[in-house]
Amino acid sequence: MKKLTAEWVRKAEADFGAAQQLANAEPPVNDPLCFHCQQTAEEYLKALLQEHGISIPKTHDLDVLLNFILPQQPKLASLRRILNILTQC
Repeated sequence: MKKLTAEWVRKAEADFGAAQQLANAEPPVNDPLCFHCQQTAEEYLKALLQEHGISIPKTHDLDVLLNFILPQQPKLASLRRILNILTQC
């Protein structure tokens, strides 16, 4: 794994940990939870782009990021619906 890829993965895992804590809160804290889930997906997609040597666009739109990685990872197309939901959080 490339060094910059590992940095994106580290960020994604930190946001995932925050999302897990928020999901387990009583009561759950939905807005920050959704934000951290979106950030997790964004950072993992950017990690994949980085690993494949694809320039990372300056966007938070998960559908745009997915379109950039699909030529390298076509099976990820099945994630489009959930990524679009997270983008709108």
